Amino acid sequence: MRRKSDRFKYVARSCKEILDIYGEQEDGIYYLTTTNGMKYQTFCDMTTAGGGWTLVASVHENSIYGRCTVGDRWSSQQGNNPNPPGGDGNWSNRNTFGVVESATSDDYKNPGYYDIVAKDMSVWHVPNNFPMEHWNLAAILRYHTDNSFLRLYGGNLFSLFKQFPVRYSVGSCSDRGPAVPIVYDHGDRESTRNLYGPRSRNEFDPGFISFRAINNERAAMAICSGVKPRGCNTEHYCIGGTGYFHKDQCGDFPSFDWDRLGREQGWSASKEMTESAVLLFYR
Repeated sequence: MRRKSDRFKYVARSCKEILDIYGEQEDGIYYLTTTNGMKYQTFCDMTTAGGGWTLVASVHENSIYGRCTVGDRWSSQQGNNPNPPGGDGNWSNRNTFGVVESATSDDYKNPGYYDIVAKDMSVWHVPNNFPMEHWNLAAILRYHTDNSFLRLYGGNLFSLFKQFPVRYSVGSCSDRGPAVPIVYDHGDRESTRNLYGPRSRNEFDPGFISFRAINNERAAMAICSGVKPRGCNTEHYCIGGTGYFHKDQCGDFPSFDWDRLGREQGWSASKEMTESAVLLFYR
């Protein structure tokens, strides 16, 4: 059996390469190398659906009561401002932030997000602040794609969001990006529906991951996790996005807390969803 220290000696661009070349099948932290020779740490899922999944990012809502405040790296840390219509722009730039061990307690993005050329994605929703060794078992939802859809969009989300910019007023509700069928590893269509608000459930079909959804107010959200929108109130069930929303919607989880504001009841996402980080993997 290989010692854990051996994990840090591999030279590979992705967890899939480590699996294929070195035969490593243990989940955990590994070192990867970019095309330009930069070394970085990340978590490899070596067990789900054949393994070889590289964690490249996590979206964590540090304060559901904030409105595009510090820590909202996947929308805007500069406030709700239409002047930078793309917000912080981290869905389509080479900024990196966070550390892998803290991916469930802070936003995380490593060089693999833009460097790895992948075919498919996996998504885990893990309760906030859970330690890494328990991520898999603690997840309230885990799924992956299996149709190599990323090949159509440059092999990663960095390229996909270049084709489908996440910017305020880039289009109307009908100008959505791709919606891709998913395979469930934990959870199912019904449990996915129940993670979102009762009114939201009338606006989407579960069993998909969707990209660049635009709402009635022309704000663009990056990812709708587990669902394909049919309606235009996507701020209640999609994450990330632009730097400008309706004043009560801005943030990495734009309006998952709508009921708290004393308006129309039934749009808020569940406590489980609101208090979980969204982990994004490539293979």
